[in-house]
Amino acid sequence: MSKRHSAKYKLDRRMGENIWGRPKSPINKRAYGPGQHGQRRKQKVSDFGLQLRAKQKLKGYYGNLTEKQFSKTYEEAARRKGNTAENLVGLLESRLDAVVYRAKFVPTPFAARQFVNHGHVLVNGKRVNIPSYRVKPGDVVTVREKSRNMALVLEALQSHERDTPEYISMDGKTMSATYVRIPELAEVPYPVKMEPNLVIEFYAS
Repeated sequence: MSKRHSAKYKLDRRMGENIWGRPKSPINKRAYGPGQHGQRRKQKVSDFGLQLRAKQKLKGYYGNLTEKQFSKTYEEAARRKGNTAENLVGLLESRLDAVVYRAKFVPTPFAARQFVNHGHVLVNGKRVNIPSYRVKPGDVVTVREKSRNMALVLEALQSHERDTPEYISMDGKTMSATYVRIPELAEVPYPVKMEPNLVIEFYAS
């Protein structure tokens, strides 16, 4: 098992939740944390512990985001007008790798990051290989013609594990997706409950 898969499954077990809603998650069989102390009785978690957990869960969901990248996203969300928690989710969902994942071009957020890094994606006809690139409403994200027959892409598009959300308009024939609008938290199809309000409290404390 690769380091990436190992870390991904460990996060599922540490949180006690199937964060990406995948059938292969070990949490489906072992609903306790990893390691020799994983089955100990759970102690009551402090407010700080709940906030930290919410932050680790939201950050972990978007793949290999570093703490620096995530805190920068929070800072930008806090600077913007409106609800900071909603702004944070909107910024995370505007990342190019997140749009690629939501459009079902790839099976996981981890694969989305790698897919973008390797230059398989065009934004408005131009190649972009930066996963954190901010997609704007109206932008069209397309899989490069040379990359459309990759097994990873075909498998993801045919999968019934998840649906494309309403804020992304998908065209299967051209393998392109239009980012229609920045979503609200309630629209984002997280398989588990995310609590960005606790993330805001974590950084604000």
